[in-house]
Amino acid sequence: MNGFKGQRMTQEFTFTVLARDGAARRGEIAMPRGVVRTPAFMPVGTGGTVKAMYMDQVRDAGADIILGNTYHLMLRPGAERVARLGGLHEFARWPGPILTDSGGFQVMSLAQLRKLDENGVTFRSHIDGSRHELTPERSIEIQGMLDSDIQMQLDECVALPAERKEVDRAMEMSLRWAARCKAAFGDQPGKAMFGIVQGGDVATLRERSASALKELDLKGYAVGGLAVGEPQTVMLEMLSATCPVLPQEKPRYLMGVGTPDDILKSVARGIDMFDCVMPTRAGRHGLAYTRRGKINLRNARHADDPRPLDEESDCPAARDYSRAYLHHLVKSQEALGAMLLTWNNIAYYERLMADIREAISAGRLAEAGAAITEGWARGDLALV
Repeated sequence: MNGFKGQRMTQEFTFTVLARDGAARRGEIAMPRGVVRTPAFMPVGTGGTVKAMYMDQVRDAGADIILGNTYHLMLRPGAERVARLGGLHEFARWPGPILTDSGGFQVMSLAQLRKLDENGVTFRSHIDGSRHELTPERSIEIQGMLDSDIQMQLDECVALPAERKEVDRAMEMSLRWAARCKAAFGDQPGKAMFGIVQGGDVATLRERSASALKELDLKGYAVGGLAVGEPQTVMLEMLSATCPVLPQEKPRYLMGVGTPDDILKSVARGIDMFDCVMPTRAGRHGLAYTRRGKINLRNARHADDPRPLDEESDCPAARDYSRAYLHHLVKSQEALGAMLLTWNNIAYYERLMADIREAISAGRLAEAGAAITEGWARGDLALV
């Protein structure tokens, strides 16, 4: 299984900026398994699946790359098993690029009885209580067994708010772990390891982290530890402090973000890549993202509405099914309801990214962003 049909293939990992509009960039990440058009949204395939979707639907919606999760996959079905079965691309039948996170965030948020020290973190599985150790070297080893194309360093993500002393300690240790991950990753042609900027809500720590990671000369850089409960204004302040320090010629990935509004504002500050469980999770809970804002299909106002979610969408889930039917599926807890709304949501996010890329190329990101925001503010269709 080798890449997506019709895409330019390359044996090296490269990032090319094709257009700029202020701090925003339109570009391409080229890898042996395909090209990622940036700014890009990566649907989250936590356990080897984008929940409630077929991989063909994910691709047809416009996604060039998906995300897999080291923590979940190492626990079930096991990285060694995935490797024996041909790697995650073959296992999940996704031929395009895959980014895997390091597992660190999930260890901090999900695992039981965790113990963290300079060497790494030991924890007990939230599934069966079994004991595991995750070090920088082991995280890279697991990601290699999964055969992911972009691998993330192991880091420590501190929940905000937190004392500066704690944020500083975690940031400095994450830098030391980044150097160990780089050594463990070595030279893998066509693949990349990204470092992760930490520093909580302290701009000077973010700048220190970004500068130190820049010295490692990695192929890409992520901004972590944001969208973890802090206000959007704080997140944007940290991006404004961080992005100018990072190399202009390398891709920048904002981890775990976010809402469509978060994405618009972060692109304007120089971010190239995003991932978030929001569109898939919302779809499983009866919520649809549309150009008219977020729509709650559980609401009784949709029970007799024959109109689709969006008559202009090129996604069948949004265009071809009535709101009344979607409401019925959600209220009845039918699996198809979650499938259709997740399909709609991923398609909406990917359409948003395509519109953003087009706007950057035209030098009209501010105007396009204002029009998109105005559409959300106008709200949903009036009752019939």
